[in-house]
Amino acid sequence: MDLHLADKRALVTGSTSGIGAEIARMLALEGVKVVVHGRDLTRAQALVADIEARGGRAAAVVGDLMIEDGIEAAIKATESAFGGIDILVNNAGGSNRGTMSGWFETSVLEWTESYRQNTLPAVRLAQAFVPAMRDRGWGRVIQISSRNAISAYAQAGPYGAAKAALNNLTLSLSKALAGTGVTSNGIMPGLIHTPLADPWFKTLAQQLGSDDPKVGVDFALKNVLQQMVARVGQPTDIAVAVCFIASPLSDFMTGTTFRIDGGATPTV
Repeated sequence: MDLHLADKRALVTGSTSGIGAEIARMLALEGVKVVVHGRDLTRAQALVADIEARGGRAAAVVGDLMIEDGIEAAIKATESAFGGIDILVNNAGGSNRGTMSGWFETSVLEWTESYRQNTLPAVRLAQAFVPAMRDRGWGRVIQISSRNAISAYAQAGPYGAAKAALNNLTLSLSKALAGTGVTSNGIMPGLIHTPLADPWFKTLAQQLGSDDPKVGVDFALKNVLQQMVARVGQPTDIAVAVCFIASPLSDFMTGTTFRIDGGATPTV
């Protein structure tokens, strides 16, 4: 299927590894000029080289989105790369917590930092890039949220609450863009097998007396994740969805956030 994405321009934040990197690769394969963003120039340039080796077009941009100077640098470099963007994928985020402490043991600072990491950069980048999309009469804003936004855990309160705010932001932005040709949608991934998940799978395997991470993956599928699909999610599962939502073919979809979690979230 032709997604009609050739020569569109996209910024994918947090795209030097994992889900973001796969989104950048797949958009590039669809003919999108992709701005690869991260905090490490070497890693960003490595992905750009990979995309270009596959015949795509990409540029590397760096900047810490939790710091004003960093986000300003990323915005300016993105504008310079391809003269602006048509598609904004707010993928950067996550949790910097080394341990999963209880709800009452979590400091207020951790709640604040999670909001700064997962929610505010999306607001800042939308304010920077979406007005130009609106003026041109076409654009896509896509937030990468998490199933934790609607399926909360006591030990991950700050992260889930910040992602829930991102879901609300997605809807409010769609209403602010009503009738403009710019849509705002989101995706809530379940557990996706990225390098960040590997230590957990290895720990599970070791607890079961094995050095094979696949033992941990199998245990998680059968006893922890409670999925309907009998495999762990892959970055490509999210990237495929992003490409469709980014496409002009999706113009009847806005203001919604989709679950892509193997059926793990028990909700209507």
